[in-house]
Amino acid sequence: MGYQIGGAGARMGRMGFESESDRVTRQLRDQIVGGVRAPGSRLVERELAAELGVSRLPVREALRVLVAEGLVTPRPRSWSVVREFTPADVADLLEVRSAVDVLAFRLAAQRATRAGLAELRAVLDEEQAAARAGDAPRARRAAADFHETVTRLAGNDLLLELEATLRSRMRWLLGRHDDLGLVADEHERLYAAIAARDTARAEALAVAHIETSRALAARRADPRATGRTERDRPA
Repeated sequence: MGYQIGGAGARMGRMGFESESDRVTRQLRDQIVGGVRAPGSRLVERELAAELGVSRLPVREALRVLVAEGLVTPRPRSWSVVREFTPADVADLLEVRSAVDVLAFRLAAQRATRAGLAELRAVLDEEQAAARAGDAPRARRAAADFHETVTRLAGNDLLLELEATLRSRMRWLLGRHDDLGLVADEHERLYAAIAARDTARAEALAVAHIETSRALAARRADPRATGRTERDRPA
């Protein structure tokens, strides 16, 4: 089942038929990533079925998918909870994102086609418009779309497979930022480097962009934080 939420490639017009379990999965995923369902909140099959107007079977299937995607933690019997990401979880995500994103931006600068650049420009325009309007959910979705589009432009199938396994968790992570304008500005510079086929600059900007994400994550966890998150590690 494809689960590219929010991305241009996942619009319903392109997906065609959507099964009931897929629809429930998409709705719950969007609510979790968007913060509508808070970390630690209970997900009870019976209650969700009544809320969404479906039987318990598609809810059960949706929860299984979301557990596999890393957004939901199972509990005994017929309920689960929205995953509570720890500082260590966030640090892990940032480390993996650093490796994936830097490679993706470098390859995109080498391989992006004219059509691919046009698609990336359209996604960036959407993000910038949303940021100017102060529409945080829309801007965050577009920011995540930007990263996923860059990964497609990289032209590496194995990289795409890796990104797909992490997609929901990465969207959750990218949905944590509050400085919409700053992120959009950094994406503009990254786009310019890709369009200019400047691989060295694209790679350097990607590294700096990860550091911005690290600082924003630290600030969200602790408003007094101004730098990188210090992660506790065993000696």
